[in-house]
Amino acid sequence: MPPTRPPYPAELKRQIVELVRAGRSPSELAKEFEPTAQTIQNWVRQADRDQGLRADSLKSDEREELRRLRRENKQLRIERANSQRRPTRSQENLRVRESALGTLAYRHAMPSTGCFPQWVLCLASTFTI
Repeated sequence: MPPTRPPYPAELKRQIVELVRAGRSPSELAKEFEPTAQTIQNWVRQADRDQGLRADSLKSDEREELRRLRRENKQLRIERANSQRRPTRSQENLRVRESALGTLAYRHAMPSTGCFPQWVLCLASTFTI
């Protein structure tokens, strides 16, 4: 992906928008300054939205809030997915599952002594449910 340039300073944007409103064309200003004519037109439209002159899209502060909330939602989704994947300590130590014969099987975790964890499987076949 090509490198992006740093954003233009807010003061430059404001001055160019004022020049357009004073009667200069965006293409004329594009030749004099670095931003393209389309970029300058976008700045003018956004300035109009921010001042309430246009209602066809979000204002800058609303757009920034939306961007912030989307980042926050993404982070919360990641955290929720991670917490659902990792079993808690109590879930690791005791797992109850239904066996194929319809009896309950309890699997207890035994502490490891420097090797793989040892599992003891106790069938509850003597209990009726």
